[in-house]
Amino acid sequence: MDERARLRRGLLWLVGLRAATVAAVIGAAVLAEVREAPAAAVVDPFFALMGATCALTAVSAALLRAAVARPWLVDAQLATDVVLVAVLVSLTGGLKSDFAPLFVLPVVAGGALRLRRGGVLISSLAAASLAFLAALQTAGPAGASAWAEVFAGVPRPAPGEAAFTVGVNGLGFLAVGWLTGYLAEAARRSGSALERATSRLATLEAYNQHVIDSLTGGLLTTDADGRVLTFNRAATAITGLAADDALGRRVWHVLQLPDGFTNALDRILEPGRGHRFELRFVRPDRTAIDVGLSAAPLAMPTGRSGYLFTFQDLTELKRLEREAELQKRLAAVGEMAAGIAHEIRNPLASMAGSIQVLRGELALTSEQAQLLDIVLRESARLNETISNFLAYARPQRRDAAPVDVGQIIEEAAALLRNSPECRPDHRLVVDRAPSAWTEANDAQLRQVVWNLATNALRAMPSGGALRLSTALVDLERPQVVLTVTDEGTGMAPEVLDRLFHPFQSGFRGGTGLGLAIVHRIVTEYGGELSVESERGHGTAVRVVLPAVAAPAATGAGAGALDHAQVA
Repeated sequence: MDERARLRRGLLWLVGLRAATVAAVIGAAVLAEVREAPAAAVVDPFFALMGATCALTAVSAALLRAAVARPWLVDAQLATDVVLVAVLVSLTGGLKSDFAPLFVLPVVAGGALRLRRGGVLISSLAAASLAFLAALQTAGPAGASAWAEVFAGVPRPAPGEAAFTVGVNGLGFLAVGWLTGYLAEAARRSGSALERATSRLATLEAYNQHVIDSLTGGLLTTDADGRVLTFNRAATAITGLAADDALGRRVWHVLQLPDGFTNALDRILEPGRGHRFELRFVRPDRTAIDVGLSAAPLAMPTGRSGYLFTFQDLTELKRLEREAELQKRLAAVGEMAAGIAHEIRNPLASMAGSIQVLRGELALTSEQAQLLDIVLRESARLNETISNFLAYARPQRRDAAPVDVGQIIEEAAALLRNSPECRPDHRLVVDRAPSAWTEANDAQLRQVVWNLATNALRAMPSGGALRLSTALVDLERPQVVLTVTDEGTGMAPEVLDRLFHPFQSGFRGGTGLGLAIVHRIVTEYGGELSVESERGHGTAVRVVLPAVAAPAATGAGAGALDHAQVA
């Protein structure tokens, strides 16, 4: 609490104490008047003094804010209180007055409000006022003039007795004032220290709560009976339970721990050690997640008083582990299948060559010749399928060099116009950027363009436009964008999800490896592949590859398309 707030609270207490004292004194005086009927000369000034005291109380309340800003007004009020008490004592018997102890009230107030300085100052003023009254009372009528009339009929104390009374009371006033000021200063220091300690404790508590809430894993603590005491933000995010819904409940119900876990907990949790569990948790929205849970005893200086649980959402990690395991199995199967395919290819070539020799040397009927042609044709198709499978299963990133993607699509368009895939109702449009270079193997990039373009032509059985375009964009880094757009039948969303999976052909007679090979080649060169398609409104395939600067001198030759690698 700052000094102004302390002073304001003290002044409020002073105003209230003064009002209560006046009320008590007036009540006592009225009772005495009723019982003893004292002379009016004594009672009338008394009630006038009480009225002045009430007025001072009202003025003090009105000047409360000003007194807080100007502490000397507090000293003035306390001094006025001392004077009023002195007048009250003089009206009620002087040194023999029953109201003499009231001097202690402003002395205590001075020490409490103005500390030791104020306590000593007001106590000195009270002692001086009492000494002045003693001097007036012992001087007699001749020495005290009109003031002596106040003490008419009051026995005058002997000078020694008066000096003793003033000395004892004065020392008492000084002791009370000094001690009250000292205690007030000590209380203020203690209050300040308590406020600082409370502030540090609140800051430490807020910091600890911030640390707990900043944890990425769930944190839950319980008492010895398993009732939840702490539930951080990560725990809310993982479980979907609000902290208010978890606090106070048994941890077995909050974390959906399996049966028997409660009895086994004390047995498996040895002091200083924890235990790891994995369980299935169902959130309030009915979604199931995999949770990794660690439990440990919550050790306190007095011994174990509860349990500490930390947990994480392992759903994504478990999914990745399952995918990695599946990939390992698929890789093993792929290696085995590639080996088998390679072993099949060699005898297949021998069989096809032998049949072709026999067909040329033997005199065959037309039906026999037709059967041999079917065998040769299917052998060629099987050989092509095996070649594509081997290209997908064991791709090799060949030597890369700067390649003009625009030139690649122009040459691919020229080949497509003369291929059986392109019919009269097909129209090819090439939109080539002036300079769109990437670093790749020329043959593999031609294979990407050819596979995408032939698929686009097959997707337009009723004809339409096929657009091959390149563009150079510079977002975070320069990139070449190759786009193949058709006006064909389009694809449904479920087909798009598995478009680049192997053996997912959508065309009659296709192997289903062409787009899978395209995807592997593009990703190996650090590129990205995206498809936009709508049923009945065509398809657009975008290939994004890192761009490179055009070389200073380029050759004009274009390699022929390796049809053995085309799916």
